[in-house]
Amino acid sequence: MNAQAQALSVSSGLLTGREWNAENVQEVFRLAAGVKAYPERYKTALSGKFLAMIFEKPSLRTRVTFEVGIAGLGGTAIFLDHADQHLGERESIPDVARSLSRWVNGIVARVFSQEALELLASYASVPVINALSDLYHPCQTLADFFTLEEKFGSVRGVTLAYIGDGNNMAHSLMVAAARVGAHLRIATPAGYEPDAAIVAAARHDAAGTHGTIELFRDPVEAVTGAQAVYTDVFASMGQESESQARSAIFAPYQVNAALMSHTLPEALFMHCLPAHRGSEVTAEVMESPRSIVFDQAENRLHVQKAILLMLLN
Repeated sequence: MNAQAQALSVSSGLLTGREWNAENVQEVFRLAAGVKAYPERYKTALSGKFLAMIFEKPSLRTRVTFEVGIAGLGGTAIFLDHADQHLGERESIPDVARSLSRWVNGIVARVFSQEALELLASYASVPVINALSDLYHPCQTLADFFTLEEKFGSVRGVTLAYIGDGNNMAHSLMVAAARVGAHLRIATPAGYEPDAAIVAAARHDAAGTHGTIELFRDPVEAVTGAQAVYTDVFASMGQESESQARSAIFAPYQVNAALMSHTLPEALFMHCLPAHRGSEVTAEVMESPRSIVFDQAENRLHVQKAILLMLLN
């Protein structure tokens, strides 16, 4: 793939992950490895570039890694707190998009609604990056598979089991797995499966990379023989009122030593954080030598630097 074709394919931003093909993802991994190993080589790569960051939801890893990331590339981040007034409430989303496009080189948005994000992108003339929405979290899962590639040498053919809610993390893991040729198994309680249309699209895309997407009800069946096990909180942001009910429904889906005993002996444990020890994962598993959660957290910085280089350079 030549540089011009690659630039055209990623120029609109990163909204779901599906707009980036397998070659784009490998380029992200290549760039992430470069900025991680040789950060000084890239310290002025985005000099004079500005990034607007619209956040409707709280954030530790996403906010810090994007702010540190663009600063480490020589650019500047402008944080716009939308926790009290959500995107589109004070000013229309099209007007926000068109105004910001006159001032900055890119927009990062952490929002409740995927529809709001896509409306923002449709009116913006600069790239828009999804820093989490109700349907997708592409920056996280690119960092996840980059981390697995570091651990295994290649993610093609690696078997990853995701246990818990069929939420935005499950959706983005499917999208990313389909691009890297991994085998993803997802186990959820009845009624909490991932979106059927996203499953179908991921399976279609996985056919081209020899990856697979499988859905399970039984967590033991999903993790048996897996090389890595992933989980997320049982109640995501905006679902706090469901926490008590979800705790009972998801109790059999806790990642603990008994569940991990069905994996391969060298299997790794993954979590996007924040984690609730004693809920979706036990402290024993979270703090074990098999846990790579903080490697994932670190790699958010390097992968997001790579994303910014691809979109803003």
